[in-house]
Amino acid sequence: MKSIPVFILLLLSTTVINAQKPCSDPLYRQFDFWIGDWEAFGPGGKKAGDSKISLLLDSCVIMEEWSSANVVRGLRFAGKSFNRYNATAKHWQQSWVDNTGGNTEYEGWYENNKMILTTKPFSFSKDTMAIRRMSFFNLNPDKVRQLGEISKDNGDTWVIEFDLEYRRKKS
Repeated sequence: MKSIPVFILLLLSTTVINAQKPCSDPLYRQFDFWIGDWEAFGPGGKKAGDSKISLLLDSCVIMEEWSSANVVRGLRFAGKSFNRYNATAKHWQQSWVDNTGGNTEYEGWYENNKMILTTKPFSFSKDTMAIRRMSFFNLNPDKVRQLGEISKDNGDTWVIEFDLEYRRKKS
């Protein structure tokens, strides 16, 4: 019986380990600061909603489950986002869906301790194209700021649509 050289065994074992954890590269972990159970508050400290952020699919997807604090016109707004690092495109992607039939696609990057995601230009009204941007600021282990903005002039100026402070729920 032939013996297998040690370096081949090491190579094979490394390949198996990497195959078991395909999203273990640090790039996939950039948005992990958002993982947890949160209460979200708007300006002035008014509660806006609750958000649970979880890792799924062998840590390859970060899923958000959002529920608003208030009922508007008989509906409690709720939605989910699925966030992942796209190694081929070398950027982050988010797909948002909600209980009003809405959906939005974002892509972006992580830099300076924040995640920045933007949409492609879309028709806002008959004569206006717009871009949305969301920025997630990693303030500390128990606090994240999510800033939503819109631009109707191709990113030259931005108007705030929402500004939320996520506070980690106490166990």
